[in-house]
Amino acid sequence: MNNKSTQGDKFIDAAVQNCYQCGKCTAGCPVAEYMDVMPSQLMRLIQINALERAQQARAIWQCVSCQTCSTRCPQSVDIAGAIDILREMSIVAGNYASDLHRVVAFQKAFLDSVRRHGRLNEVELIRLFKTAAFLKDFNIPLLMKDAMMAPKLMQRGKFHAFGESVKDRGIVERIFERCYAKEEGK
Repeated sequence: MNNKSTQGDKFIDAAVQNCYQCGKCTAGCPVAEYMDVMPSQLMRLIQINALERAQQARAIWQCVSCQTCSTRCPQSVDIAGAIDILREMSIVAGNYASDLHRVVAFQKAFLDSVRRHGRLNEVELIRLFKTAAFLKDFNIPLLMKDAMMAPKLMQRGKFHAFGESVKDRGIVERIFERCYAKEEGK
């Protein structure tokens, strides 16, 4: 089996092959007007195995994961799920525009924090994201941008220096293991 068909197999659970280009996903998307490639076009790129082009689309990073596209689909295609797969493939392959490095750093930091704690630890997210972003472009204003918000958040009880973890992190770890096993074709 060649590499391209193996990558295309990742979209079987999303039922991308059932898309018949009705455009309901694009019509309902709240951010479609800002996308370079519409959701229906992304599905077509996957169908024709133009995965490199789909991974390079800025649209996969502009998607807000609201699930409207998947909900509106008359064929029950998991469009939002397919876009998530494209994001992950893009990260693994390093196939994204260099000016999106902060978006990718945020995605990685978010998932790492959830994997470790079973839920988001905001302080850890900020630390991981800002460190990765700073090491990439040495942007000191970005590093310090939100520092003055901490006292206000603490006054309101919205800032938790030590995040909480779910009781059974093993469940979350198994979810991540299953996802990574699918990714590797196991």
